[in-house]
Amino acid sequence: MNIRQSRKVKVVCYDPAWPTVFNSEAEAVKVALGSLVTEIHHIGSTSIPGAAAKPIIDMMPVVTNIDLVDAANGRLAAVGYSGRGEYGIPGRRFFVKETSGERSHHLHVFQYGNPQIARHLAFRDYMMAHPDELEAYCLLKSTLAKQYPGDIESYIASKDAFIKDIDRKAAGV
Repeated sequence: MNIRQSRKVKVVCYDPAWPTVFNSEAEAVKVALGSLVTEIHHIGSTSIPGAAAKPIIDMMPVVTNIDLVDAANGRLAAVGYSGRGEYGIPGRRFFVKETSGERSHHLHVFQYGNPQIARHLAFRDYMMAHPDELEAYCLLKSTLAKQYPGDIESYIASKDAFIKDIDRKAAGV
């Protein structure tokens, strides 16, 4: 069994503190990345008011040069982030932070112009604008968390078709 499969899957009700947690953490990440970072977006379900989510703040720093991010690994480690490289998405740098032994934050770092930036923002914005779709997504995540409480891979794979459908809708395809 790989490390990802052994992670527990926990989906919780929306926490109104999540935007404040994001804002605070974004400041630390901005300092760590320095002049490389142009903006940081709150993405994922914790960025969507009312959404059930895994209690992990997903952040998307946009940088001027992705190749220079690796040189900031030490500064990011100083504020609690461990680098995982591209972690399955070419052109991304992925970082994880744990708080009290549990994942609390993810950084999905992309270079300005990467199409993944628009995709993440479009998904978030679409879900905010379509409460029926958001409700269906939250129900799906809660159901899958109960079905796969110790298998993050199956949880992620089982959401894939729904996410791709929303991505198409959000892109207007």
